Amino acid sequence: MRHDRIALRDYLVADVEDPRINVKSILTRHFLIERLFDERYNELMEHELRFGMFMNWLLTLLKKQISVFQLHAVLDALLAGQDNAEGLEIPSYISETFNTLTLPNYICDLLNWAPVETTEVPIPEYLMSTFRTIWHEILISEQARCISVLEPACGSANDYRFIENFGLAGFLDYTGFDLCKKNILNAKRMFADKCFKVENVLEINEKNNRFDYCFVHDLFEHLSIEAMEVAISEICRVTRQDICVGFFNMYDGDRHIVNAVDDYHWNKLSAGRTKAIFECHASEVQVISIDSLLASKYGCFDTHNKGAYVFIVKI
Repeated sequence: MRHDRIALRDYLVADVEDPRINVKSILTRHFLIERLFDERYNELMEHELRFGMFMNWLLTLLKKQISVFQLHAVLDALLAGQDNAEGLEIPSYISETFNTLTLPNYICDLLNWAPVETTEVPIPEYLMSTFRTIWHEILISEQARCISVLEPACGSANDYRFIENFGLAGFLDYTGFDLCKKNILNAKRMFADKCFKVENVLEINEKNNRFDYCFVHDLFEHLSIEAMEVAISEICRVTRQDICVGFFNMYDGDRHIVNAVDDYHWNKLSAGRTKAIFECHASEVQVISIDSLLASKYGCFDTHNKGAYVFIVKI
């Protein structure tokens, strides 16, 4: 509540946090798509994950003030099947992604978008929204039963606005809540017909098993360990089937590292201990280290946040 409403609306949907390219957000949308359509779109989901990896790599290059001519050299190297562009090493997962695409493709477009003078201009929205366009065109003709979904700590509809734009919202009976009134005001201004409300995750005002599914991002690190245990219990109580949980500061250690900041927290959570808390309420907990997943499956060793994790929890 100390922060400006406009800042709250914008700060978690920009740069590497942009849900169009942030791997945690991509995996959350895939979580919902799989519950709606089973394995029908596995291949497309694979392509979208690769898009996210490429975009994060490109953003890293742009922050180093790479020139337009270097971007063109990368494209020339990819077209020639080379792994080096005038001294710039091209990771194998970039080359492999390029080879999965037919020409023309989004990599060509993204390496050619900048004007000759500078790369210090925003990447065009239509390129950032490549998979938004694809999903929207596909899902507009789909049919599926409606599922009820809860999002605690929804912020200013940070992820929901992309769930809506991607064409998923029509399949969801969605409820989002946040403790911050400014966030909920932002969300309601964008989506007046959706259920956004001010509520406390420690005391969710809903019946047991009220929602089919739940997803939540970047909440638990900001709670005391005792409050985190209560919040996990509450989320599991109101969810009937599965939960997708995103973390931003987790590690493969045996203890939580508590960092209290005034009345707030910025903890580094133990993956094992957090899993054990969920297991008190769930039948199965899948722990996914995004860094390990991208490294082992794609050879991507340059994720921007080594502490990013996703849990898939089955109640």
